[in-house]
Amino acid sequence: MSHHTLEDLEVYRLADSFSDEIWFLVSGWDYFTKDTVGKQIVRSADSISANIAEGYGRYHYKENRNFCYFSRGSILETKGWLQKSKKRNLITEEQFNDLFEKLQVIHIKLNAYLKFIGKRNGNDKGE
Repeated sequence: MSHHTLEDLEVYRLADSFSDEIWFLVSGWDYFTKDTVGKQIVRSADSISANIAEGYGRYHYKENRNFCYFSRGSILETKGWLQKSKKRNLITEEQFNDLFEKLQVIHIKLNAYLKFIGKRNGNDKGE
């Protein structure tokens, strides 16, 4: 039996990479923008992979599932901050579309992961 690590989870790798992309984007903003929208979007983006990691480390299905739900909430929060960033002309339409699409992929993969861990636990619905 092979031993899987957190880094083997594609959804974790994608979320981690996404949060780095947000970090580097925000780091170029002016002080006021970083201090308001910037801190919020960085925190919510970081929270996506952080919650996946924390749940993965729990080794108990129900706790893992709950942290995945927190992660899913952070995805939606980040989408909201991206929309605010676009409306306030902090990011271009192209940046918005690229980042939003990446979040959509993470969201889909997180739902698939939730279904997978549910089936592994014997719960047919995966929820």
